[in-house]
Amino acid sequence: MASSLTTDSSRPPADEKTFFGHPRGLATLFMTEMWERFSYYGMRALLVYYLVSGGADAATGSQGGGLAMTAATTTAIYSVYVSMVYLMAMPGGWFGDRVWGARKTVAIAGFVIMGGHLSLALPGQAMFFVGLILVAVGSGLLKANISTMVGHLYDGPEDPRRDGGFTLFYIGINLGAFIAPFVVGTVGKEYNWHLGFGLAAVGMGLGLAQFLLGTKHLSPKSSLVPNPLSAQERKAVLTKVAFVVLGAAVFYGAVIALGMYTLNWALVPLTLAGLLIPIAVLTRIKRDKDLSGSEQSKMTAYIFFFVAAAVFWMIYDQGGSTLSLFADSKTADTVFGLGFSATWYQSLNPLFVMALAPVFAWLWLWLARKNQEPNTIVKFAMGLVLVGASFFVFIVPMNMAGDGTMVSPMWLVSIYMIQTIGELCLSPVGLSVTTKMAPQKYASQMMGVWFLAVTAGDCTTGLLSIAGVDLNGTWVIGFQAAAAVAAGLAVYAYRKKVQSLMGGVH
Repeated sequence: MASSLTTDSSRPPADEKTFFGHPRGLATLFMTEMWERFSYYGMRALLVYYLVSGGADAATGSQGGGLAMTAATTTAIYSVYVSMVYLMAMPGGWFGDRVWGARKTVAIAGFVIMGGHLSLALPGQAMFFVGLILVAVGSGLLKANISTMVGHLYDGPEDPRRDGGFTLFYIGINLGAFIAPFVVGTVGKEYNWHLGFGLAAVGMGLGLAQFLLGTKHLSPKSSLVPNPLSAQERKAVLTKVAFVVLGAAVFYGAVIALGMYTLNWALVPLTLAGLLIPIAVLTRIKRDKDLSGSEQSKMTAYIFFFVAAAVFWMIYDQGGSTLSLFADSKTADTVFGLGFSATWYQSLNPLFVMALAPVFAWLWLWLARKNQEPNTIVKFAMGLVLVGASFFVFIVPMNMAGDGTMVSPMWLVSIYMIQTIGELCLSPVGLSVTTKMAPQKYASQMMGVWFLAVTAGDCTTGLLSIAGVDLNGTWVIGFQAAAAVAAGLAVYAYRKKVQSLMGGVH
């Protein structure tokens, strides 16, 4: 009886407007996330090109006007920036849970992100870095809380519409990411950098307006603060933050006063933090004496998945840096006589995700019915081998372009497709296994821990670039490819041991 009542209450009244059969609030969150991703991926498509662009080139017609940085510095900045977006997801979730509630946190995040893009739209290196910081902070605040609000729309985990709602939400993410490089990327790279960044701000503004106008359709739970700080806790947090800010101000003030400041004084600490924080978080959870023996075992297994995921993202996220630089300088920019911007390559991943995700969902179900579906460990191994294989393929056009030849765009299309197939093997499975293996005490924090794998992978790339390693060199690409394939084979070889540590989780 209770079950039937729950199911009935999850259905909207017959005369109530819905969004493809889902609560109307999903339309609000769908559009908010679509425009936020439009702004984020549009700006990201421009980022490396703006950093490496110098003076205008009369021969090629390039606009110039960028920051004229080296490829190594550009890759380091890009990697650190992406890693900080994912690192900020953990404090973003904390703010939603303990300070503002999910709804207020997302609204504030929207204003912060829009302010960041507006800063990028202003000339000058100082405004550029201010903009990056604001977008990274805002994206972290939003990312951690908007998915929570999608869950609030449904009547608990058993609501039959819940999975479909998250699928629609995921389509919104990829739709925004797909459109952005064609609009923001083309305008910014081919006409005016700052106008492109300004369009990203307009996109976020549209998303924010949609969110503020549609909040009446959201669940009342999204306005609640689940675990508010006590007065004593709030005072302790403010004291710690003030101490850290003051210490950083004094330290960097002294470095600048002594004339010693370079960009690495900012990049190196952020990169090291992005590597040390994930290690510290996993160590703290693993050493928690409140965890049962079964939970300890699962955390040991989870560390295998975390390290494997970090290796995967280290290569995968170079699609916006190393591959983007190759696309602009060594890949033909015409197909059948029609020219296009190098930023358009950034639309390939979301396009392939939208096209192939339903195919993979069907494939896993079909194999499951035949009792042949690969388990989580094998899927992880497949993802690693595929992302490594994509860089082995990358070596071929790199060698072809060695004598100045402009290679076919189909090489990059193939590389992005292989990487997306690898992503579909690893990323959804990683999200699922994170929720399944999370200790009860850390159930709400473990999704943020999963995002730290992206932070660790990108910070590894950033640290290599800062150390002077040329990530655009053939031997480095080959080494990364071999490392990913070796990691995938190692995960597969130890699958029985890892499975035994996972207990009943499959």
